[in-house]
Amino acid sequence: MSAEVNQPFDPLNTQAQPEPVTAEQSAETEPFTLDPDPAFDPNEAADSEAQPDLQETVQELTQRLDALKAQLDERNNQYARLAADFDNFRKRTQKEKEDLEQTVKCATVKELLPVVDNFERARSQIKPQTDAEMTIHKSYQGVYKDLVDRLKKIGVAVMRVENEPFDPNLHEAVMRETTADVPEGTIVEELRRGYTIGDQVLRHAMVKVAAAPDGVGEEAPAS
Repeated sequence: MSAEVNQPFDPLNTQAQPEPVTAEQSAETEPFTLDPDPAFDPNEAADSEAQPDLQETVQELTQRLDALKAQLDERNNQYARLAADFDNFRKRTQKEKEDLEQTVKCATVKELLPVVDNFERARSQIKPQTDAEMTIHKSYQGVYKDLVDRLKKIGVAVMRVENEPFDPNLHEAVMRETTADVPEGTIVEELRRGYTIGDQVLRHAMVKVAAAPDGVGEEAPAS
């Protein structure tokens, strides 16, 4: 072996040449590389793996959303039924209250009607002769007028019956008078006043009703 080969390597010796690398050594030191498949996409592979999980999640959320919608509809229906029941209860209570007030009002006024009758009877029968009697007469007639005005304010009205057809819903017939001056069934005289309060009859009017004379309206016998 020559002296040049045995000479140690000096890194400062610029003339020293590195030993040549053989083909076997190059094959041993070359890093291992893998030729990738150009059709392979790692992102697409990850998406395909995650897609079943995403579909299950979406399906689960959809089912929960449908369940919540159904629950909301049920709560809305319950609220609507509750509101309707409360409104019906309020109307029914208000109607019962009004009916009770009307019943109490009618019962109270009925007890006062005989007092009104007495005032009217006194006005028609008592004839004052002196100034003192006239003063007393005006005094109690003033009380009568005040009572009538207060009854009018709460809706009490007097029936007008004379010369009206008899109506059993409004009138009470206690007498009949045979006459040809008015049609049969016509009221010819009022014996006691009748009163209404609103659309309700407070007291039926006591009346006398016309009756047709005997033979009127009957067919004449054949000769």
